Amino acid sequence: MTRRTGRRPGNPGTREAILDAARTAFAERGFDAASIRAIAGTAEVDPALVHHYFGSKDQLFLAAMNFPVDPGQLVPKVLAGDRDGVGERMVRIFLGVWDSPAGSAGVALLRSAVSNEWTARLLREFITTQVLRRVLEQLDVDPAQLPLRGSLVATQMIGLAMMRHVVRLEPVASADPETLAAAIGPTIQRYLTGPLPT
Repeated sequence: MTRRTGRRPGNPGTREAILDAARTAFAERGFDAASIRAIAGTAEVDPALVHHYFGSKDQLFLAAMNFPVDPGQLVPKVLAGDRDGVGERMVRIFLGVWDSPAGSAGVALLRSAVSNEWTARLLREFITTQVLRRVLEQLDVDPAQLPLRGSLVATQMIGLAMMRHVVRLEPVASADPETLAAAIGPTIQRYLTGPLPT
């Protein structure tokens, strides 16, 4: 009996092989540099099969992260309305996800990222490419400032998630989301659109 060579056909293990290859590629190369073709090559499948299972590179990334919510559906809600309210809306929507049953996956990811560099890289890529870049590119700010502005926003948002859901620091842990949005939103807004120190 001869062993077949070539690409792996579609079978139950194929989806997991693609996800394993994607996680490695995204962690090692980052979202922008990882390609569907390279991921397919590592998984030993045809690139068309990756598109069949996951659709787009963004959707593959979300599946690899095992994140229950698509930021592509939330970002338009953050941007809907006046520019000066983006910070508060971002906090409100962020808490809406993290405080829901779907947020448990985010909490697990956050806990893992603290002690695992590989997970930390994936989380960094997720926050940068799927959330912050999408918001900041719509706010008409200096492109050279995008990395700093995005990093500053991340310090607040991840710090909020950590204090509310991991450390459970009171009264933040049990505070009403509207109270937190009103308190933290202006700081987020300053990071997004306010003047930065030179």
